Amino acid sequence: MAKYQELADAIIKGDNIASKEMAEKLVADGVKATEILNDGLVPGMNVVGVKFKANEMYIPEVLIAARAMHAAMDIIKPLLAEAGAEMKGTVIVGTVQGDLHDIGKNLVCMMLEGGGFSVVDAGVDIPADQFVAKAKESGAKVLGLSALLTTTMPGMKEVIDALKADPGTADVKVMVGGAPLTQEYADSIGAAGYAADASSAVDLANELM
Repeated sequence: MAKYQELADAIIKGDNIASKEMAEKLVADGVKATEILNDGLVPGMNVVGVKFKANEMYIPEVLIAARAMHAAMDIIKPLLAEAGAEMKGTVIVGTVQGDLHDIGKNLVCMMLEGGGFSVVDAGVDIPADQFVAKAKESGAKVLGLSALLTTTMPGMKEVIDALKADPGTADVKVMVGGAPLTQEYADSIGAAGYAADASSAVDLANELM
């Protein structure tokens, strides 16, 4: 519908003022928050993801689009909570111990939120036991791990092993990503999947859920 298309277009263009105003207008018109999310925000971020994969958009533009998505999300989040809206599921995202890189992690968090997931941002430099604790606390079934340094990549296996060793988190599926990673490395450490970029991480989370 045109009203949702305008909201999606505002997100694709990265116009956070327009996206906020449109979300406010849709709410004022009595449109359900779930519809605004599923018919406006998610399709908008999907286009951003496709363009990003095709090198038609770059990280700065994706971050600007994500900001526009957040502006609209801030309007509908309280209403989603009130309605007890079912998000697709909870995903924890964090950078492993010893690694302080966060741009890729932040991008994945934003894209996942735009894709209809509830996201727990664990932060950077997180040891394995903290990931286990956060998984138990949130009930998340998917955990996204980021590493940008070859020296911190082994930390991913530590997290996977710690999750498997705890009966409360043994069924949590781990997806991994970061510049030095490959599908082969992900397979070798027992990860459930590997995502080469933020958009692929959303596709993978959908599969793992």
